[in-house]
Amino acid sequence: MKSHGYAAHDKGSPLTPFQFERREPGPNDVVVEIAYCGICHSDIHQVRDEWMNAIYPMVPGHEIVGRVTKAGSAVKKFKEGDLAGVGVMVDSCRVCENCKAFEEAYCVKGMVGTYNARDYKGELMFGGYSNNIVVDERYVFTISPKLELAAVAPLLCAGITTYSPLRYWKVSKGSKVGVIGLGGLGHMGLKFAHSFGAYVVQFTTSESKIADAQRLGADEVVVTTDASALAKHAGSFDFILDCVSAPHDVNQFLNLLRLNGTMCLVGLPESAVAISAFSIITNRRSFSGSMIGGMPETQGMLDYCAEHNIVSDIELTPIDKLAEAYERVVKGDVKYRFVIDMATLPK
Repeated sequence: MKSHGYAAHDKGSPLTPFQFERREPGPNDVVVEIAYCGICHSDIHQVRDEWMNAIYPMVPGHEIVGRVTKAGSAVKKFKEGDLAGVGVMVDSCRVCENCKAFEEAYCVKGMVGTYNARDYKGELMFGGYSNNIVVDERYVFTISPKLELAAVAPLLCAGITTYSPLRYWKVSKGSKVGVIGLGGLGHMGLKFAHSFGAYVVQFTTSESKIADAQRLGADEVVVTTDASALAKHAGSFDFILDCVSAPHDVNQFLNLLRLNGTMCLVGLPESAVAISAFSIITNRRSFSGSMIGGMPETQGMLDYCAEHNIVSDIELTPIDKLAEAYERVVKGDVKYRFVIDMATLPK
């Protein structure tokens, strides 16, 4: 199936127009004409081979929304014209214990990523910076027409990446929750924690983000360069969600957890995280991590967002401005997620 988009051909060159072929859709496949695709910081890491796992040519993008143009004969959830979304993964083994428990992101064999990955036949996967995508319906999500479609796109990564750990650690009314970093991930973590009824403290390095954090639902905002402000919260948090991808000291936040409290890392710093033993043995604290959710949980997140009118704060960008958008993401100069308008993709 003829397709076209933008691809990286090496780690040092800008993305450029690229023509390629996707597989012919089978009975269980859905073809989605892509309307919008979010720009995740992991796109930049992989395009630039900062995780040293790049496969070129690479068509990035795993925050994908659009409309179904074809549904296979065995497809039950979708028909032509339906809104649909595709996230970080497009396949898994389906038979391991984790897949059977609908935790497909943790597939024992290894999930198949939407891009910069190979499927189980060895074919290179191409992502959402393109006009269309072909995916088995198990890994495609229904989207409510109630929500702004472009602003739904980042929910497929930033949304589920923050929603899943907040649900797993049972954040709810009465919980005291910290969110570290107010970016693409952090602003979604803040929105969800506030929506779940928690008392939410937003941690940021930037005083300029205080008003925005309050607008998004923070009960308090702590500027992390103020040691006395941090000290006031020592030993008081049930749960802290760390959304920062830059190198940072996690111990200053671990020390804010109460007895049996948990800090969960969802950001992806390039360098190793250093943890002091005393930061975790004190108060029997836990330091954990989380990826995206399984397919039912992701659909549940999208349904929850439709019910509670939750979407990402976005800036639309044309696809020929990718280089500028990437630089602004790296500088933290976006509120809070870039989304590519695929109407700007050359025919």
